[in-house]
Amino acid sequence: MTTFPITPSAAEHVLVASPSTAVRERVLESLLPGARRVEQARGGAEALVHLEKGCWEVLFLDRRLPDLDAEEVRQTVRERYPSVAVVLLDNEADTSTAPAAVSAAAPLVAWAGAGSEAADDNEQRHEGGVVQTARCGRDDGSQLRSAGFKGAATLPGMIGNSAAMQAVYRLTNLVAAYGTTVLITGPTGSGKELVARALHELSPRAARTFAAVNCAAIPETLLEAELFGYSRGAFTGALQSYAGRIQAAHQGTLFLDEIGDMPLSLQPKLLRFLEQKELQRLGSTQVVRVDARIVAATNQDLLTLVGQGRFREDLYYRLAAFPLAIPPLSERPGDVVQLAAYFLERFSARPPAPVLSEEATAQLRAQRWPGNVRELQNVMERALILAEGEPVVRPPHLMLRDSGLRSHHPDDRTPSSELALRAF
Repeated sequence: MTTFPITPSAAEHVLVASPSTAVRERVLESLLPGARRVEQARGGAEALVHLEKGCWEVLFLDRRLPDLDAEEVRQTVRERYPSVAVVLLDNEADTSTAPAAVSAAAPLVAWAGAGSEAADDNEQRHEGGVVQTARCGRDDGSQLRSAGFKGAATLPGMIGNSAAMQAVYRLTNLVAAYGTTVLITGPTGSGKELVARALHELSPRAARTFAAVNCAAIPETLLEAELFGYSRGAFTGALQSYAGRIQAAHQGTLFLDEIGDMPLSLQPKLLRFLEQKELQRLGSTQVVRVDARIVAATNQDLLTLVGQGRFREDLYYRLAAFPLAIPPLSERPGDVVQLAAYFLERFSARPPAPVLSEEATAQLRAQRWPGNVRELQNVMERALILAEGEPVVRPPHLMLRDSGLRSHHPDDRTPSSELALRAF
């Protein structure tokens, strides 16, 4: 097979976005051996995630994406990542256009790689693709802000300005305007539901319903009825019809928390809704169309569950159209003191709220926080009570099991209440 390689100077960091495996492979074959780093994305949302997290010189973008409009994605890249050259692949069905697009892109991408000022905002059309060139180089954030991107601010209800959280804020703001399904991952207590609510509040659906369902809290026999609803007489005790949470979120957002605990028997029905936007209530043959955006969250590794046969692979990829990973508190130590001060202010019965002593601040920063933000919130609420109106919160008020000066061992079963009494 004849290929059309790009020289190393032309494009060493390449991103290919297409729902078609054949198209992606055809582009990759045409790139080798020039590209040193190549990543693949199955849709526009996944491509934007890669762009946010890495340095890329060229994006090969299929015109037929399963989630976002290719022209909108191209415009987003142009505004927010002006250093990335974009090649639009003309036809998903005709994989022969991929090498032609790569070949046509080569000289212009090489121009971009050389750092030419004249390459900025230059757009030329070629058979097999549209090439937009710009200077090569990762945006340091100033270009994002100059484009009017809202990533510099926090999300509604969230505290923290660490680099890890800034990435979360940027991605959340980026995807909020779309109807794309989002999968939020992160440890327990890290704030996944807050991100889900922010996605809703920042979206065009903000005036509509935000419905939340904890898949781990509802018995398997009831979860289907709770989600999809039921008709009168569908089962014993069904004295009247019930629309269900999905239909209640019509034109709004449905948040499926702990999606990893959804019974395997129910997953095909959720998959069908994601694909068709249609549902049937229990006991009814009527098909109801519902426009509800799905946001799911889990503290589990869904791909591990897929490997164990406990979660459907096709459902995973439908849910993970736009993945959002929330970092644990241990990876954002700079946010701990800011969060602690916020909780003291929140729980204080009357102003001014007490402040942290230097020793207490040092101990908070040294903690590992396995319970994440939720654990910190509990610690600060207890500290406020134990401070008994004092203007300063000191280390004994924190009731910390692990002060950070020693490692916590599983065999250390000394009750935290006893440790607190010793401190006093």
